Amino acid sequence: MVLYEYPFNESIRTMLRLEHLFDRFGALMARDPALDHHFALVSLFEILDVASRADLKSDLLKELEKHKAQFSAYRGSPGVDEARLDEVIARLDGAFQRLNAQSGKTGAALSSNEWLMSIRSRISIPGGTCEFDLPAYYHWQQLLPVRRRKDLMAWAQSLMPLAEALQLLLGLLRDSGTPHKVAANAGQFQQSLPAGRVYQLLRMRIDPSLGLIPEITGHRLMVSIRLMRQDEEGRLKLAPEDTGFELTLCQ
Repeated sequence: MVLYEYPFNESIRTMLRLEHLFDRFGALMARDPALDHHFALVSLFEILDVASRADLKSDLLKELEKHKAQFSAYRGSPGVDEARLDEVIARLDGAFQRLNAQSGKTGAALSSNEWLMSIRSRISIPGGTCEFDLPAYYHWQQLLPVRRRKDLMAWAQSLMPLAEALQLLLGLLRDSGTPHKVAANAGQFQQSLPAGRVYQLLRMRIDPSLGLIPEITGHRLMVSIRLMRQDEEGRLKLAPEDTGFELTLCQ
């Protein structure tokens, strides 16, 4: 099953983008070719671009604190696994402490590295990182993979508290939803959302063998999904058949 996720607000949209970039950075860093490490560095710079939003760190700290308070309220409730509860609260508290301990803007340590910033200033220019433009960077790319990987890990270290907070908050959000089977009639699905509930994330799983691409839209009152099929020229057209898939709404 292929998983698609749709954020209902800008905060979750930003968190998903950062998660995607951290996942890409980790996958590329684990490989050996210099080209993969080049694009790992590109991913690191993209993380800096997204994470530089002034209120991101404070928003994440507020979310961690809010979740900690919510889980703490479950203490002593019947049917609650106290050991598991303590573990989750400890993870939230640890993530809060590590993120809060970082002074200044996210990625400030990287932004003060002149060599990295010289690469960043040219990396968006087509062909701007050729050896004749950045000979020191070209030299770095000729180093052994283990040395390049060590450097990448060191540069990313200051961003790890951010990655940890994102992973924890998104994991808790995803766990809050219950998947259920639904059907799109003639390629279209609509569902009204109950008043008083604020959903933050939609998740849908669909069989890839169907060859369908979902177009998802949603707001606080309704969610709509159109299942599209791509023709030979790449254009998307509504698939006319009835199709079942799995839907999860997370709040």
